[in-house]
Amino acid sequence: MSSSSAGLVRRPGLDAELRALGDPELTAARVLAQHRGYWLVARPDDGSTQELVQARGRVHDVAGGLGGPVTGDWVALDAGGAIAAVLERRGAVVRQAAGKASGGQVLAANVDLALVIEPLPEPNERRVERLVALAAGGGVPAAVVLSKADLDLGADHRALELARRVGVLDGVALSVRDGDGVAVLRGLLERDATAVLLGPSGAGKSTLVNTLLGVDRQATAAVRADGRGRHTTVTRELLRLPWGAWLIDTPGIREAGVWEGTGDAFADIEALAAGCRFGDCMHDSEPGCAVRDAVDPERLASWRKLTLEQSAIDERRRTRGFR
Repeated sequence: MSSSSAGLVRRPGLDAELRALGDPELTAARVLAQHRGYWLVARPDDGSTQELVQARGRVHDVAGGLGGPVTGDWVALDAGGAIAAVLERRGAVVRQAAGKASGGQVLAANVDLALVIEPLPEPNERRVERLVALAAGGGVPAAVVLSKADLDLGADHRALELARRVGVLDGVALSVRDGDGVAVLRGLLERDATAVLLGPSGAGKSTLVNTLLGVDRQATAAVRADGRGRHTTVTRELLRLPWGAWLIDTPGIREAGVWEGTGDAFADIEALAAGCRFGDCMHDSEPGCAVRDAVDPERLASWRKLTLEQSAIDERRRTRGFR
C-alpha cells in the first residue's frame, strides 16, 4: 500500500494557501491514495513518513465541490491529523461519473502531464482523442503513448502520426519487453512534476509503472481471450519514480464522458472556425464553412459529438445545480 514519498516538495504558495484558511494549526500534506474512507498522505519535507488519515465530517473544499479528497490533492490537516480542507487543484482530470451517477468525478488532481496510453497493434484513435480532450478540459497537456511496440515494426512512426492527428506534441512508442522507447518516456517525466496514466485495461499501464519503478510493485495480468483487458489496478495511487518524478497509476477507463469541456484539444478546428460565415457553425452543412473540407471527417465527427455531449452536461448542471 505504501509508496516512497522521499523528496515530496511543497508546491509554490502552499504556506499562503494554509494561512488563508485562518487556522494556524493546519499543516499541509498530499494524498497518495484513497482506501474506503481513509486517505494515505505524506507531508512535504518529511522524509518517507506516511499517514493513514480520515477526513472531518465537513471538509472545507477550496478545490471546487467535486466530492472530497482524491489522489494527487494537496490537503490541510488539522491538529488532530484529520483532513480539514482540500486545497485548490492546479490541473485536474475530471470525467462525468460512470454508471448512473450524474455528477463529475476527479480522476487525478494537481497533474502536469497526462500520458494517454493505448496498445498496439490496433490503437483506438477515437478513445485516445477523447482522453486527450478529458485532460485538456482540466488544463492538463497530454502525450500519446503506444505500448506493446514490439508488435508493430512501424510503431515509432505510428505514435508520432497519432499524436499529430489528435493535436498533441509528443508521441512515444515503447515496449517494456525489450525496453525500446522507455528512455524517451522517462525524458517527459520531469523531477517533482506529476503525470497520470490514462487508458483502458490491458494497455500495459501497470507493467509500465513497474518498469519505471524498477521493481515489480503493481499487479499485472494477461489480456483476456476476447482481447479485453483485466482490471489489476483497483485504486488511484501517486508513486514516486526513482529520479524524483511522480506518477499516478489508475484503473482502466471504460467510460470517459466529458465534464469540463475539451480545453484546447481541438485547437486546429477552433482556429479554422474563425473563418466560418456563422459564429455557431457546427461544420456540417452550413454555407461558408471553413472547417468541413479542411479537417479529417472522423476528427470533425468527434469534435461535434463531444461538443454536443458537453452542451447536454452543461444544461444538466444548470438545471440540477451541479458545479
